[in-house]
Amino acid sequence: MSRTCEVTGRGTRVGGTIARRGLPKKDGGVGLRTTGKNKRKFKVNVQKKRLWVPELGEYVTVKLSTRALRTVMKNGAYPTLLKAGLIRPKRAAAKS
Repeated sequence: MSRTCEVTGRGTRVGGTIARRGLPKKDGGVGLRTTGKNKRKFKVNVQKKRLWVPELGEYVTVKLSTRALRTVMKNGAYPTLLKAGLIRPKRAAAKS
């Protein structure tokens, strides 16, 4: 199970931390020196959610980042999931 948002496509990103030590020049030192660099991962906060889509009349289970969850709450589940390509458009009612 990969840690990726199904709506936004956000996933784990790689970055780094930099350790700087030393006495600042204004305090009589030689300034800050970079003494270490380490790789780290920035992980996306992904939640598995079961969303009710009233237009379809059913629940849809998706893995969303918390940013995408806010988007769903703002714009609605149907338009957001439709734009992401996770659901198909609802069919028009047949005329008799």
